[in-house]
Amino acid sequence: MLRALRLPRLWGPLGARGSASDGTAGGREIQVRTLEGPDQGITEILMNRPGARNALGYVFVSELQNAVAQLREDQRVRVLLLRSAVKGVFCAGADLKEREQMSATEVGVFVQRLRGLMSEIAAFPAPTIAAMDGFALGGGLELALACDLRVAASTAVMGLIETTRGLLPGAGGTQRLPRCLGVALAKELIFTGRRLTGVQAHTLGLVNHTVEQNEEGDAAYQRARALAQEILPQAPIAVRLGKVAIDRGMEVDIASGMAIEEMCYAQNIPTRDRLEGMAAFREKRPPKFVGK
Repeated sequence: MLRALRLPRLWGPLGARGSASDGTAGGREIQVRTLEGPDQGITEILMNRPGARNALGYVFVSELQNAVAQLREDQRVRVLLLRSAVKGVFCAGADLKEREQMSATEVGVFVQRLRGLMSEIAAFPAPTIAAMDGFALGGGLELALACDLRVAASTAVMGLIETTRGLLPGAGGTQRLPRCLGVALAKELIFTGRRLTGVQAHTLGLVNHTVEQNEEGDAAYQRARALAQEILPQAPIAVRLGKVAIDRGMEVDIASGMAIEEMCYAQNIPTRDRLEGMAAFREKRPPKFVGK
């Protein structure tokens, strides 16, 4: 029997955030930028730890966790885009230099926190897109796997390479990669620690889109932003509830999944956006969704 489903709160109190003009201030390893104009509704998280290739160190993880927690309460975030401010790298994975200084107990606590961060990103209420314009190795690929959608440059290199370092994926990779690619292929990639190019990853279905890298080194970001622009005009509540229905439904049998879909659909029925969608269809005009 399906237990009562506790759906996430669609809208919460507004959280403060910076504008596109102040996102690079302060020298923080994680920066938040709010896009404006035709991109209004897109919020970017920029990873900016150039000296360590965006490695998942303590400060980096803390700042990323705080940013995600704040943004999840902001109703203005229609699409969340994760990108790198460091050319040639998305996220190089664990900070092994920092990890080497930790005790076994400290490592366990830190990896547990990292696993929790990935789960928070996966459960983010709005669609999330990872723009992979460079290396995404180990925890870097786990970070991308926690996002709903992934876009990679053809020159990007990615893989769960932990076994080549005497480790195994510990931030969700052993669970999300099989759900993305299937069990046998995920086992092969994890057992071998194989690295894939963006083109290979697209062929396997690991990324949604691959694009030829440009001179600026941000081709994946540009494609990810275009993908976000396709999502922006759609009804925000319907999109969020669609994400809930898919994510929760994939965890249960199909009959239970149908019940989850029914609950999500019922929550969408009273919205003004549903009525607006029908009115726009009847009047042969583009709908104007407001997220209510």
